[in-house]
Amino acid sequence: MLKRIWAHSGRVGILGLATMALASQPALAADKLDTGNTAWMLTSTALVLMMTIPGLALFYGGMVRKKNVLATIAQSFAITCLMTVLWMVAGYSIAFSDGGSLNSFWGGLSNAFLVNMGKDTLNGSIPDSVFMTFQMTFAIITPALITGAFAERMKFSSMMVFSGLWVIIVYAPITHWVWGGGFLGEAGVLDFAGGTVVHINAGVAGLVCALVLGKREGLGNESMAPHNLVLSVIGASLLWVGWFGFNAGSAVAADESAGMAMAVTQIATAAAALSWMVIEWVLKKKPSVLGLISGAVGGLVAVTPASGFVDPSGALMLGLIAGAICYWGATSLKNMFGYDDSLDAFGIHGVGGIAGALLTGVFAKSAIGGTAGLLEGNAGQVLIQLEGIVATIAYSAIVTFVLLKIIGAVMGLRVSREEEIEGLDYNEHGETVH
Repeated sequence: MLKRIWAHSGRVGILGLATMALASQPALAADKLDTGNTAWMLTSTALVLMMTIPGLALFYGGMVRKKNVLATIAQSFAITCLMTVLWMVAGYSIAFSDGGSLNSFWGGLSNAFLVNMGKDTLNGSIPDSVFMTFQMTFAIITPALITGAFAERMKFSSMMVFSGLWVIIVYAPITHWVWGGGFLGEAGVLDFAGGTVVHINAGVAGLVCALVLGKREGLGNESMAPHNLVLSVIGASLLWVGWFGFNAGSAVAADESAGMAMAVTQIATAAAALSWMVIEWVLKKKPSVLGLISGAVGGLVAVTPASGFVDPSGALMLGLIAGAICYWGATSLKNMFGYDDSLDAFGIHGVGGIAGALLTGVFAKSAIGGTAGLLEGNAGQVLIQLEGIVATIAYSAIVTFVLLKIIGAVMGLRVSREEEIEGLDYNEHGETVH
């Protein structure tokens, strides 16, 4: 239960530790099932799963070229299957178990294969099985987000091996650091629903993948335009709706925190979409559909860590800033350094996640999540947020690079030039879209 308090009851900083400790004592005495909370968490779990399949699958699938649409959608679907098994076998234990002397960094394998989970095992006021599955959906979408950075050129077999190793070696430990009783949660890093754990983590890993694999064949000489933006709009819409499970569900209760998280998520997302649209309208004379949905996703990303800590005014400002920063990350930054982040996994999730994590330290309100931010006089919270950002970037980047190099040496990372030109749908899966 103590781990859940760290993870979802505020994750307060140093100024709020005493208050949280006192408030948590009744809950520590005995867990009791709450059917209302359980119903909301069952719903939230389904919503977050919908974010990957079909949400992300359609969002990414519509943005690639027609010859790669099945391969792209297959990545999200296959990752959903693989992460489900790996989370059950080891991931959940590593993330949320007590690691003993190593607990600051690693949760251990005492709950591998969910050996301690029974029908009546509770995690706070909900069944442990529900909380485990809710967290499983986060472990599913995070490696799926990475695939957008290397879309249209990575071998399916290598992608599966990389994703499986990555979720165990990178995702699960970072989850433990922030939400499972590890050192970042102890330090007071505010991450209500996954700004560091999911978005910075996936975005940085995606950037490393793009750099290691290199650019797509024909980039700069042929059109890389999306083959079907209608699919991408549907996917983005499903992501938006599903994100209420992501953010409001992270309250792990059907309460006022969930209600406020839902409200600020909606406000920040809309503001970011409008911000991106207006900037593109001014600079390029036309507001693109791709830009509109990309801005919305950028807002969803940025408000994720802040959703349990900011009020509506803070969410509005955060969204407006995030839309502009993500536009810069997906256009100017990428062009400046020349890497091929195919579907802007880093430009939106990495850049947006970093911005959102920092801005959480600025706009956090003590009346909302128990911790004051910079605007309420707690400048130190920004530095604490920066600690979480730097630790996540460093670990994710280094381990991702090592994994890619090992996999590349053993089985290769990229399809052949001829296969890439012809398309991954036929060469990797023996199927095509007519």
